[in-house]
Amino acid sequence: MERFKKIYEQGFVEVMEIWVDTETGINYLFHRSGNAAGFTPLLDQDGKPVVTPDR
Repeated sequence: MERFKKIYEQGFVEVMEIWVDTETGINYLFHRSGNAAGFTPLLDQDGKPVVTPDR
């Protein structure tokens, strides 16, 4: 089984994706625009990581 699973994607040139860590359930946001990209935990309104219960 793969560690990360993509659950959402949007865009072609400017890309936004949401990935889930299959071991912890933590959601991550990936954003790419041109040659720049970033991958960071997705946080809720309280600053805590968003967790998907069923991995």
